[in-house]
Amino acid sequence: MKKQRKLLVTAIAAVLFTPPFAALAQSNDANISSEGKKTSTLESITVTGSLIPQTEVETSTPITTITASDLKAKGFATVADALQQSSFATGGAQGSQSSGGFTPGAQTLSMFGLPVGFVKYLIDGRPMGNFPGLYNGSDVFNNLSGIPTELVERIEILPGGQSSLYGSDAIAGVINIILKKKLDAPVVDVRYGWSQDGGGVDRRISLANSFQIGRLNIMGGVQFEKTQPIWGFDRELTAKANQNGTSAPVPSRDYLIYSATKTSNGYYMLDPNKCSQVNGQYQGTEGLQNRPNSGEYCGSMYSAGYRTLANDVKSAQGYTHVTFDVNDHVQLYGDLLYTYQEQKDTPGPSFTWWGTGSSYGAFYDPNLDDYVNLQRAFSPEEVGGYRSIMNRRIENAYMLTLGAKGRLGSSQWDYDASFTHSDDKLNERQFARFTKPMEAYFASHVLGPSLGVDPNGLDIFTPDYAAFYSPISTADFRSFTGYTSTRSKTWDNLWRAQLTNASLVKMPGGDAGIAVVLEGGNQGWNYAPDTRLLTGDVWGTSAIQGAGHRTRYAATTELRLPLLEQLTMNASVRYDAFDVAKQTVSKPTYSVGFEYRPTDFLMLRTKYGSAFKAPTLSDQFQGESGYYSTVTDYYNCALLGFGPGQAAQCPSKYNSVQYVGTQSGNSNLQPINAKVWSYGFVLAPVSRMAITVDYLHWGIKDEVAQQSADQLAQQEALCRLGALDINLPTCVAALDQVARDALGNITGIYTPKVNVAKEAVNAINANFDYSFGIGELGSLALNASYSNVLKHSYQPYPGDPTIDLLRSPNYSTDFKTKANASITWLRNAWSTTLYANRYGSTPNYIASLSNDYNTPGAGKLAPWIRYNASVSYNPAPDLTLSFLVNNLFNKMPPKDNSYPGTSTSPYNNENYNVFGRTFYVQATYKLGK
Repeated sequence: MKKQRKLLVTAIAAVLFTPPFAALAQSNDANISSEGKKTSTLESITVTGSLIPQTEVETSTPITTITASDLKAKGFATVADALQQSSFATGGAQGSQSSGGFTPGAQTLSMFGLPVGFVKYLIDGRPMGNFPGLYNGSDVFNNLSGIPTELVERIEILPGGQSSLYGSDAIAGVINIILKKKLDAPVVDVRYGWSQDGGGVDRRISLANSFQIGRLNIMGGVQFEKTQPIWGFDRELTAKANQNGTSAPVPSRDYLIYSATKTSNGYYMLDPNKCSQVNGQYQGTEGLQNRPNSGEYCGSMYSAGYRTLANDVKSAQGYTHVTFDVNDHVQLYGDLLYTYQEQKDTPGPSFTWWGTGSSYGAFYDPNLDDYVNLQRAFSPEEVGGYRSIMNRRIENAYMLTLGAKGRLGSSQWDYDASFTHSDDKLNERQFARFTKPMEAYFASHVLGPSLGVDPNGLDIFTPDYAAFYSPISTADFRSFTGYTSTRSKTWDNLWRAQLTNASLVKMPGGDAGIAVVLEGGNQGWNYAPDTRLLTGDVWGTSAIQGAGHRTRYAATTELRLPLLEQLTMNASVRYDAFDVAKQTVSKPTYSVGFEYRPTDFLMLRTKYGSAFKAPTLSDQFQGESGYYSTVTDYYNCALLGFGPGQAAQCPSKYNSVQYVGTQSGNSNLQPINAKVWSYGFVLAPVSRMAITVDYLHWGIKDEVAQQSADQLAQQEALCRLGALDINLPTCVAALDQVARDALGNITGIYTPKVNVAKEAVNAINANFDYSFGIGELGSLALNASYSNVLKHSYQPYPGDPTIDLLRSPNYSTDFKTKANASITWLRNAWSTTLYANRYGSTPNYIASLSNDYNTPGAGKLAPWIRYNASVSYNPAPDLTLSFLVNNLFNKMPPKDNSYPGTSTSPYNNENYNVFGRTFYVQATYKLGK
């Protein structure tokens, strides 16, 4: 820390005391006349990161821009895809591959490994509404999947805390998605895509136009898209159990009878036909299997393939931008963005099963003289094909802005007053197994009547095991299954008034500017699950719930002060307040930055300030919600001699324990607070070249997070085994939150939201741009971006040891480094781009499980490098034809052979995907140009 402070002081000193030279030119060509001299006037523009129009594009705040042409040339299928592939997105994030998760239809990202909710998303400078569903069942976030790609003008990304201008949430950074405002001709864009390895066929059409009628200007567009799902069986790596793991591939346990008392050889094979009655299931791959040290059962190597990796998606977006010039000083404007999305997915047989463990815990069979449990998965043949029982999520969202802007008389004061309303409704039609009908079916067909209760209070059954090992008809399956309907919504109203004067007063370096903003509004969240999910009427499934609203208001002031011709100071201060549940949560934030231009090709910059995130409505109002999940009982495994890296060899009784989890909001949560600073430089040594390097720091405290059940189970084991001092706050909490029964088995885990103590991140972000002519061969454009997370530490509770997340793979498997580069060649009607993206190394499975790189088999995976390529041709001025290939060499995730043979996805699906090579053909036609 002392070294970092010294670097910061040195940077500020350099800014303040370096002798003055000519100002740095931000655009090397645009401001040069034909005689090679600078023109005397520059047009002022408003850039993200400042409210004051200015002539300089680069300021004390680093900014990265992704243009509409970048989206197409680099092969980005969506806005989310473009942002997720950017170098600053080093953190892993859940998506469609997490088909058993809470929000598999939404897309988001993690900036520099920070939580997904730490990014402030704007559309045309206005905050996006929150997605109604909760990320990982806990966190409020923004869904990027509904942005119409073809209607995007550019995306501006500001890393670092920006709360002094944009308020709550802007801790990791701000992303401003700017939509098109004007077109020179009506445009029709058609795209068709397909995957080499199957699935994912995509069809998209976009239409847009703008026109003027007197003082009325209208721009509007629509985009329609339909994408077919990618199934696990479409990809070799996910079609079946892991073939190259640390143990032999293990088929799924589709028909299993197991002892509740035996720790080894606890499987019973009681089918006289040895699975022959069900061997037609999973396309004929079901059969007799044997797990070492456990026993025989019926299973398939291919059941894992019957789940979706990428969703079935239908979407439509409409956008319109309207302005009306009342006179030379007043303009009325309005913007409307509407999104409809329908997504379908299924987690497959591993989430669609029946067993006695949930209802009875175990039962006593006098014929076996043992306590046993039954479990069986439902095959595709029984359910009528998993395509027929997919979950469906329908989202309807819109964002409406109405406003007026102009100049106050003949003064230098500009005003902008607006009202924005956003509304997002989500209807989730979730496939369900209904408890009473399903239990009644298996009671009558398999278990038979209860023969009473044994001395231990457990039911006594003598099941018909032949019936258990028999397929059921699709009609019978549908007699105890169906769908639930969960509805949720968010809404947000924001009144905003801004006064700006870019020429407030003359200073030695030019005109000082000021902006003053007042904001007020309210927002709400309501998540209303199907009541059957809360009453136990849906088997093996629960739900989150909650509702709340709050009012909020804020005041912001920004100053831009040219202290000298070469030295400019930027300062802003903001006060935010939230009235919620009869109390007020408030927070002032500030920022001070300096830009120093010692020459016309160099700028030094530094910035220091604060940032915060208010407790979200779900943080405060999420009701106590139960959920079912599985966890490894590390304590009991350790007692049997199986360490963390040997969990796969631990008896099944302990390596996958089902527990009842409980989570809830916390009305006593405090705001998340952060100190942020950065310093760096912008270098433009030759025409059309720019190099930027910035060092960024976040010091965060009081962070809100839901605790991890797996980490709690590990911590509890370490405390019980004496590896951690049992009197540590972490141990006291873990022992209280992990519930065990009288036999020492895990039964429940409480994972509430809490304010953790500290988190710190240091990172470097660098960018390079250079374009130049190559004579008759045309021109080349080079671009590169690089991010390196130098430090990421986390302290769960005050008094606990600080965890180095870069070297503690159990806590974080994020990328430390990420880089991309592109080269574009243009000549006459042709252009082609090659884009490369390098994801740095990450921990392998054993390392992340054991939290120790010294464990046998632990290590790091090789970097993952993918290439996109595109070619565009203009056969006529109004027509562009394009061919794009994403993942040019069909690069799969780096092999992680440390996963066990029980794994069905031997890769980290928050970091990698198996979508493979994808082709797109695209045509863009401008009518009447």
